Amino acid sequence: MPAEPDELRLDDPRAGAEALRATASAAARLRAARGAAAEAPLDALSSEGRPRSLVVVGAGAAGLAGDVLAAVLGPGCPVPVVTVRDYRLPGWVGGHDLVVAAASTIGQIPAWVRECAAEAVRRGCRFLAVGPRDNPLAAVAEQARAPAVTLPQVGGPPDAVWEPAAALLTAAERVGLTAPPDAAYEAAAVRLEQAAADYGPTVETWANEAKTAALDIAGSVPLVCGATPATTAAAGYLASRSASVAGYPALCSRAPGLLDGPIAVVDGPFGGTGPRSIFDDPVEGGPVSVRLVLLRDPEEEPAAARDLDAAADAARERGVGVTEFSASEAGALERIAGLIALIDYVTVYVALAYGDEPPTHTLVVR
Repeated sequence: MPAEPDELRLDDPRAGAEALRATASAAARLRAARGAAAEAPLDALSSEGRPRSLVVVGAGAAGLAGDVLAAVLGPGCPVPVVTVRDYRLPGWVGGHDLVVAAASTIGQIPAWVRECAAEAVRRGCRFLAVGPRDNPLAAVAEQARAPAVTLPQVGGPPDAVWEPAAALLTAAERVGLTAPPDAAYEAAAVRLEQAAADYGPTVETWANEAKTAALDIAGSVPLVCGATPATTAAAGYLASRSASVAGYPALCSRAPGLLDGPIAVVDGPFGGTGPRSIFDDPVEGGPVSVRLVLLRDPEEEPAAARDLDAAADAARERGVGVTEFSASEAGALERIAGLIALIDYVTVYVALAYGDEPPTHTLVVR
């Protein structure tokens, strides 16, 4: 059994100070990265027009930024937006496609990202490098006479998604895709500032949605699910961030597929019906159980809303806890910014509840 979470640590102003300060810098990160990307020499992208597809290669926060890009551009985007997390590019990627190799502002760049970048250049793809100054991807772009966006470094660890996401969205705009206007970036930044005020460490647990959600999740195995591009991207972000920041496992699904299999875990050994084995004591600590975490979006299709409601009802009927995070009524970038901001704070608080300081880097196993 995992240790019991310590609620008192969430109200300790000294706990997780570095990670919480970095989390509070999200608005500054977004504004600075948008400014840097807007001033980057991307004329070559504009002159070559719309690509056949936009392929993002990146690990960690940089890869998650590709998911954010796809979610913000939405299903109406006229070209496919694909995030590659593999050792090689798909075989169909070629000279008519734009490959963006992205590095986050901290941490190492895995060898497979560098190799995919070099492979894109060898195939004659249109290419863009995104990352901090003097990163290896910029050298690939320089050798290929391709453009690069130099990300500013604002705040500190843990790794953040906003710098590469702003650069990717700006690049999409330059190649003729319908990206958010300047006002949307500012609205998202204001939403991130409000999140820092609402979820910050000085806000007591009873009034802090992020702290109460962290305590709800602690001790369970979260099954996280959304039903729109924004909430699906945020669900993947929660699962990844939970592991990298809190060392805590989470499962990820999407409606309607949630009802075709994953929701069955509420009837299994991690459901709410009893201990996991005859050796578990249902009184002393109780079994580890699944918890359904639903990310709701005002843009949900009616059928999707019904499916998520049905999943929540099925979970509650079996004694499985349900947590819901709701996106605000706003544009796509602001909606996903609100969800990511909440997730950033929740995962830091989960780490603190178990007495851990969130790491200042992402573990890379070679």
